[in-house]
Amino acid sequence: MRGFFCLFVSLFILVSCTKHQNVMKLQGDVWPDTKGNVINAHGGGILYHKGVYYLYGEFKGDSTYLLESVKTWECWRADAGGVSCYSSTDLMNWTFEGMALSVVSEDTTSDLHPSQVIERPKVIYNRYTKKFVMWMHIESPDYEKAHAGVAIADSPTGPFTYLGSFKPNGQDSRDQTIFKDDDGRAYQVYSSEWNKTMYVSLLNGDYTKPSGIFTRNFEGEYREAPAVFKSKGTYYMITSGCSGWDPNVALYATADSMLGEWTLKGKICTGKDADSTFYAQSTFVFPVTGKKQTFVAMFDRWNKTDLDDSRYIWLPITFHRDSLEIAWKEEWSTDFKMN
Repeated sequence: MRGFFCLFVSLFILVSCTKHQNVMKLQGDVWPDTKGNVINAHGGGILYHKGVYYLYGEFKGDSTYLLESVKTWECWRADAGGVSCYSSTDLMNWTFEGMALSVVSEDTTSDLHPSQVIERPKVIYNRYTKKFVMWMHIESPDYEKAHAGVAIADSPTGPFTYLGSFKPNGQDSRDQTIFKDDDGRAYQVYSSEWNKTMYVSLLNGDYTKPSGIFTRNFEGEYREAPAVFKSKGTYYMITSGCSGWDPNVALYATADSMLGEWTLKGKICTGKDADSTFYAQSTFVFPVTGKKQTFVAMFDRWNKTDLDDSRYIWLPITFHRDSLEIAWKEEWSTDFKMN
């Protein structure tokens, strides 16, 4: 019944699916899977593997509460439900594949206990080890832990085996993403030093630990929610400011290499509510397979007092000669013919 609440929140639903055109429309309703159930995959990321897109995200419990003991920000949270997985071949119809990483309800000391925090899961495939590797932000309820967690699986749908959590390169790891480059090298990108600095960390050969090689970026800029992609030899990173669950202005940055110098360029969103990033926050960018220079940006529109009912916005990225643009569209086509 959640679709009858928060009627002014926009998200994707399937409104047309034909042989020639698949239209996604943002119109303030829930996003259903192929069985009509609400998709529960917040802070998510996409893996494309053997013709199938896999969506991974935070499976949030259906009760949100304010942690009164935290005084520095509005610490609204929902019980951790693990990491969900959905699959699609057309970006329109998503099938629930189950829990890729399940919670551990019987062990109150586990990182995966429902009382803890599991955020921003991302999965990449290691063609050398034949393993699917998941990285995520692991937190204590008061957000003081600031660890990165790692899990591996033999299948994209899991089940993933949890390897544990740690502070990569000896520093805090909060909002994070994973990026695999064309040469097979993989990187964790994460907000650190109480969000003052963004780290780009080269991973080891099996993608389960830092290699020890990293860079510090945007020092003192307080950026979070990184989403990284590459186009025509240039690396791009979309980030948000730090304002808790409340929206702010998204910026983008560029670099000539992942471990090179990252330069903030400015705003990326245009159109209605662009200065609040459409009342949403970046989580991931993925290329559309078979479409040149075609990327989709994923955002979460957080509902801080009912986190389970947070919604999703996905929009295509437009490349200009000297800039990027994510324009607000009430609807757009997965054939990438703008409406």
